[in-house]
Amino acid sequence: MDILVVLEDKSGNIHRMSQEAIAGAQQIGGECGLSIGVLALGENAPALAKQASQYAVEEILSLENEYLNNYTADGFTAAVAQVVSSENPKYVFFGHTYQSRDYVPRVSTKLKRPFLNDVVSYSTKEGKPVFSKQAFNAKLMAELQSNGDGPVLVSFQSATFSSDNIQNGTANVRSVTVEMDTGTIKTVPEEPFQEAAGGVDLSSADLIVSIGRGISKEENIPIAQELAKAMGAELASSRPVVDSGWLPPHHQVGSSGQTVAPKLYLALGISGAIQHVVGMKGSKNIVVINKDPDAPLFEIADYGVVGDLLEIVPKLTEAIQG
Repeated sequence: MDILVVLEDKSGNIHRMSQEAIAGAQQIGGECGLSIGVLALGENAPALAKQASQYAVEEILSLENEYLNNYTADGFTAAVAQVVSSENPKYVFFGHTYQSRDYVPRVSTKLKRPFLNDVVSYSTKEGKPVFSKQAFNAKLMAELQSNGDGPVLVSFQSATFSSDNIQNGTANVRSVTVEMDTGTIKTVPEEPFQEAAGGVDLSSADLIVSIGRGISKEENIPIAQELAKAMGAELASSRPVVDSGWLPPHHQVGSSGQTVAPKLYLALGISGAIQHVVGMKGSKNIVVINKDPDAPLFEIADYGVVGDLLEIVPKLTEAIQG
């Protein structure tokens, strides 16, 4: 195989960002003539492999091992490094999740191979992919291409590709093994990482209510919180809200915050600076409420309401609550 996509387990299902990585592998593989394999590992490897076998890829690798039943960076580093060494793909794709940020740099170090993290787009040059990532607070784009023959590790930012574009098919599942023992694991399994105490992983949220400078003052934030609660949504914000100290940094969406791709992104009082747009442009449906009819965010909105959010949001919350 030329591209190996490493899956992440989310409660027995393939993580959305791993699905996006598969969609990316299919797109890049189709343009560059590269074959695709998928690696499922951990306690739920058989379930993940069964799900992945419905996609148009060449082969699914299923890896079960007692030392992988609970995630540890030590265990996943050892396992993925061994599989990559034995299969020798040209590229190894990951979703840019908390988990991959934790262990993939260690895989890179162990294999002495480059890790291109947080990629946001790609192009092709002479039949090979060129990966792009943001630099200098999203003011510049860096284009990266490997000039070696060995595996290149690549993680994709949320919404670089859409999981809706995965091509379905059938693939055989092959069991693989690795050598691990009690000496492999030097750390104690912990709960999934969060950016901050009480923080949320906005990249996995299906519904997001996001507030901007138009909320006017900190005392008005409960209006948005009540709406988010009624919708079963997560609360997010633009950078000015965080810079003002009204919400903790883990709520921030944008080039210097989290990148999201929910089914619904409801933007309240957000003008739409490019630094914010790059973090939420992959949302399936974008609804904007802003009293400024010329707010740039209206340009990418699926639905827009010109009006005072302080008047509209309470009525919307009341309607949802019934």
